[in-house]
Amino acid sequence: MAAEGEDYLIARLGAEMRVHLDGGGADPTAVLLPFDGLFEVRVAAALRLWRVLNGRHPGRNPAALSVARRNRLILALRALDGRLDGATHRMIAAALYDAEPIPERDWISHELRDRTARLVRLGIAMMNGGYRRLLLHPYRGRS
Repeated sequence: MAAEGEDYLIARLGAEMRVHLDGGGADPTAVLLPFDGLFEVRVAAALRLWRVLNGRHPGRNPAALSVARRNRLILALRALDGRLDGATHRMIAAALYDAEPIPERDWISHELRDRTARLVRLGIAMMNGGYRRLLLHPYRGRS
C-alpha cells in the first residue's frame, strides 16, 4: 500500500475530472464519500465519474453556469463599465438593449429602467467582492 497517493486528470467525452488514487489497490475500485454537507454533490460527481469510466455520457456538469446566468453576468459587467465611465442608466439601457433613446417622460415607468438599475447594482456588488460568490456555485449554503 502506497503511503502517498497519486492524482490523475481524466478527460473523456467532454468531461474533465480530477481523481486521487490512494494506492490501496481495492478490487473492485471504490469511492469513499463522507456524510457531510456536500454529500449530494459528491454523489453526483462520483456518478459522473462512473459514467465516464464506463464510456457513457457524463451528463450535465452541476458546477457550470447556465447560459442565462452567464449572459446576465456579462450584462452586469457591461453596465458597471458604463456607470464607471459616467453614463446614466438611460444611456446604459440604450447601449445594452440596443434600444432607441427613451424619452425622459417615459423613462420613469419604462421596464428597462428597473432592469438596468438591477444590473448596475449587481455589477457594483461583483466589483466590491461579490465575484467570489461565483467560486461557490452551485455549492452555496452546503457547508
